[in-house]
Amino acid sequence: MNRWTSTVPLVAVGRVAGLNGGTVRCSGTLTRRYPPGVKVYTRKGDDGTTGLLFGGRVPKDSELPAAYGAVDEAQAFIGLARAECDPGSELDELLVSVERDLWVLMAELATLPENRSKLKPGKDAVDEMMVSRLESVIDDVSARFDPPAEFVVPGGNRVSALLDVARTVVRRAERSAVRAVTEGSSVLPYLNRLSDLLWTLARWQEGESLRTRSAG
Repeated sequence: MNRWTSTVPLVAVGRVAGLNGGTVRCSGTLTRRYPPGVKVYTRKGDDGTTGLLFGGRVPKDSELPAAYGAVDEAQAFIGLARAECDPGSELDELLVSVERDLWVLMAELATLPENRSKLKPGKDAVDEMMVSRLESVIDDVSARFDPPAEFVVPGGNRVSALLDVARTVVRRAERSAVRAVTEGSSVLPYLNRLSDLLWTLARWQEGESLRTRSAG
């Protein structure tokens, strides 16, 4: 196992007609695979509702889909940044670990509050260990450079720029999740640390940051 490999099992949520009350859950891979003969589309969401883990349907523009949808978007932008990394590099492996964590986080947000007691920490609910891992990585990477003491102008290079975009999307996901979490959840701390991590990685990747007071 490499140093950035996540120990948290991946939980992918996909709507599949007639299976497990409308959902199929896959572990161990970033690729969602449907059983042979099962179509990707179900038509169940054509009425503007979506199914949740452990049952229940809600409007697609309600709190839970808005929250995990924003996280889904954040994960995609992290993937875009990862696509610019050298395969197997330290940054590539770290971002894969984060992407896997976000499947766990989305599973928690895709569950009605009354059903969240059925979730298992670290498998389909965020736990404190996941947050602590991010803090450890932030501390490790921060020690490799002198962090800027003021705001920076994004765009030092393509990877750092994409990490900054991902950071802003994570911030939006954090705001969306405020209304979707329950007391004691580690979702908000995780998203908060993740945005800090992405900022740290962006500064690390660009090397010399362009400070706001130096711009123009």
